Amino acid sequence: MTQALDLAAIRAQTPGVKEKLHFNNAGAGLMPQVVLDAQLSYLQTEALNGGYETAVLMASEIENSYTAIARLINAMPDEIAVVENATVAWAQVFYGFPFKAGDRVLTTESEYASNFIAFLQLKKRLGIEIDVAPSDETGQVYCGQLEAMIGPKTAMICLNHIPTNGGLVQPAEKVGEIAQAHNIPYLLDACQSVGQLHLDVDELKCDFLSATGRKYLRGPRGTGFLYARKGSMDLLEPAVLDLHSAKWTSSTAYKMRDDARRFENWENNLAAKVGLGVAADYAFGLGTGATEERLVNLANDLRKKLSSIRGSEVFDLGERKGGITTFSLAGHDPFTMMAKLREQSINTSVSDRESTLLDATRRNLEPMLRASVHYYNSEEEVDRFVEAIEAL
Repeated sequence: MTQALDLAAIRAQTPGVKEKLHFNNAGAGLMPQVVLDAQLSYLQTEALNGGYETAVLMASEIENSYTAIARLINAMPDEIAVVENATVAWAQVFYGFPFKAGDRVLTTESEYASNFIAFLQLKKRLGIEIDVAPSDETGQVYCGQLEAMIGPKTAMICLNHIPTNGGLVQPAEKVGEIAQAHNIPYLLDACQSVGQLHLDVDELKCDFLSATGRKYLRGPRGTGFLYARKGSMDLLEPAVLDLHSAKWTSSTAYKMRDDARRFENWENNLAAKVGLGVAADYAFGLGTGATEERLVNLANDLRKKLSSIRGSEVFDLGERKGGITTFSLAGHDPFTMMAKLREQSINTSVSDRESTLLDATRRNLEPMLRASVHYYNSEEEVDRFVEAIEAL
């Protein structure tokens, strides 16, 4: 049984809800006060003591980021690398893998633009091939077909857990079972799912998981992390190494770190890293099962109410849905809608075709308004949002 959430307390700890109706959590969530305070405290200490000196003074707060993230996803701290963003985390794995001509990457129709561009770049550079597993009648990946597409040249399975353009939650655990059964490295893009869903890397059976801090985890911008399973790290070598990720042992040799910090580099925003750890602690303290249940219920309520508006069409697919809702309103440009809502202190975003080109082409999707709720949003905000759409 999930623990009850104290919505009043959570909203009191979130300064932004007093100013805005924030339905752009898939872009960036609102930081809780404790995350903001942690960063300000670090920066103030740094201003008074110096950068290197503050890193020593606040070493335990910096180390907490690894411990907190690991606890959140049921990993070990030495399996966590803290990096600048989810793209860097994902790319450190993908570009570090020893692909060769003819190797095949298996992905899905909901893949994100940044990841697919990387596929295309290595296809151009190395001659790898890209296999796209089809979707089933619910809109999620057809796992039977995905498994049937595995062949002797399949070198990696890449899955986008929650696409940027809707509520779909891909069956990441099932894909993990398939990858494990065929002994194929599995890279999971959890950019939207960390902080939104309850995640356990043992249940997901992924070798690598990339994520951002700024979205549903409610951490600082410019932060992300990579989970690299201990038994899988040595499958690849990061594309970039420096004196932090490796040790210079002789004039002709170096030795990589034996933990996930081999995927990091020396210089990074330590105040933001501390804030990311506090955000992970905050999420764990609330209980990811309880927060997932609340935001999913809010999103389902929002979809139901939007669907009742004349001229509105909701585009979310999937047997399982999360907190992102994409929709259109007949006769209204989504960019204009976003601007008009912002004038009313309502934050949304637009999901364009290029961000998920395969899915948009398959479903003939035009740009859509994206409303992404979080557990700190209220039922009254859902009603206010729907009224604002009706008024358009």
